[in-house]
Amino acid sequence: MKKFWFGRRAAAIALAAVMACGSFFAAGCGKDKNEVDYSDVNLVDDNYRTYYEIFVYSFCDSDGDGIGDLKGVISKLDYIAELGFTGIWFMPLMQSTTYHKYDTVDYYSIDKEYGTIEDFKQLLAECDERGIKVIIDLAINHTSSEHKWFREMYDYVSGLKAGEEADPLVCPYVNYYNVEKGKYGTSSWHRIGSSDYGYEGSFWSGMPDMNLANEDLRGELEDVMKYWLDMGVDGFRIDAAKEFFSGAKSKNVEVLNWLTDYCKSVKEDAYLVAEVWEGFSSYTQYYESGIDSIFGFALADSSGKIAKTINAQPGSGAGRSLADAMVQVQDTIQKYNPDAIDAPFLNNHDIARSTGYFSGNEARIKMASAVNLMFSGNAFVYYGEEIGMSGSGKDENKRLPMYWSATDGTGMTDGPADADRIESKFAPVDEQQKDENSIYGCMRRAIWLRNANPELIRGHVAVMEEIEDGDICAVSKTWEEGTVYVLMNLNETEEKVITVPKDVYGYSGLRGDYSVDGSRVKLKGETLTLPPYSIAVLK
Repeated sequence: MKKFWFGRRAAAIALAAVMACGSFFAAGCGKDKNEVDYSDVNLVDDNYRTYYEIFVYSFCDSDGDGIGDLKGVISKLDYIAELGFTGIWFMPLMQSTTYHKYDTVDYYSIDKEYGTIEDFKQLLAECDERGIKVIIDLAINHTSSEHKWFREMYDYVSGLKAGEEADPLVCPYVNYYNVEKGKYGTSSWHRIGSSDYGYEGSFWSGMPDMNLANEDLRGELEDVMKYWLDMGVDGFRIDAAKEFFSGAKSKNVEVLNWLTDYCKSVKEDAYLVAEVWEGFSSYTQYYESGIDSIFGFALADSSGKIAKTINAQPGSGAGRSLADAMVQVQDTIQKYNPDAIDAPFLNNHDIARSTGYFSGNEARIKMASAVNLMFSGNAFVYYGEEIGMSGSGKDENKRLPMYWSATDGTGMTDGPADADRIESKFAPVDEQQKDENSIYGCMRRAIWLRNANPELIRGHVAVMEEIEDGDICAVSKTWEEGTVYVLMNLNETEEKVITVPKDVYGYSGLRGDYSVDGSRVKLKGETLTLPPYSIAVLK
């Protein structure tokens, strides 16, 4: 059996939440309170987590300069823990020339706009006290054109006389990047000064692509990873993994294999998750690398499985289709890596927020978030989704300031300079926290349901074949000696009354429930009553 844990600080936060609303989550702070006590959560000390993605620049400002910083994040760690998150993914923190910071200037630094290394060490200590693991973005497909490796290469090559060849024995950084003679003048290849050489920069000229086949470069990057792991970072989010060698999947898989093996040689339980922005049949093949997780893009965005399920017409069989998809995701991933951890998500910093593609429909926003959290593996939630923030179009609009309050400017950031002014459709954090049936309240309940049932996150998924209503997603999840049964009514307007035979499923009662409006799921004998857009967990 795995070791169960609940950090002292996190336990105090959870207890305060339970005391504040009676039996907080069993009754959803809604109707018929106090039937089940969910103050006893079952968190397990392993790499299965619920992650909160933070763009520090727009999250919380501690010093009044309009730019988010690490001290601002520290001030909001209790907020994050109270929501139930057990992991944080930080978008790039290292020194950069841009607001987004995916162009690294120094891999051993914290960007000056965000604070200092000491601030980051304090953040790690505070997260550890709350039982929160920390992974940081690692952008190694490219550096900034201001990185010292690139600057030395560029100065050397641009200074070559006519007819001279670039010699890596003279300047080893020539082989750190993709540098070729006579190749420049396209959108991806850029001339080095007035020389005959060009360098590859697929995203733009300020992000020169690195040559990850070079062993010396790999040695440098190993030193970088060890530096952060030794400091206390729990792992990395690997950026742009399909572009390491664009169009060469086998080479990309080999790079991820190297990254995974090295990190785990330094820290056995290091956790790595990679961005491979491709279709399901393609990104799942990257699990051959042995990496822990690949982001589940098939579930995300307006065209992903979750949104399609939520937007489907009643009677279309969307619930059964979702159950089948859960099994398909599991079986496909395990075919490539039996120990893999799925990484479902609804959106992130590159994808429009769900408020837009659900047309501001609050019930659908709530249910979509809950469905994401019912998937096995490490569910990822983008900051601001817990209050239904808006944002679409250009990248800056997807990275707007966290909306803490409409009346108190403490901690509020200015956000990216080129972002449009976008009014939030829903209330800020301080107002939603007062309403147990707000988007915030529902997110919190769904995460606590996840945290209360370790089988839900880790369990082997099977379809509950006896449940024939196509609007209901019904699956079992088995982990170690335990099994839970998850039933989701995906009909937005219709209550469902179904029979769940105990002689088939062997459950004893209702382990937890969720609905978008606080209505209660009811179990009487074998008869389960599911309000519109609700979830029951039986055990």
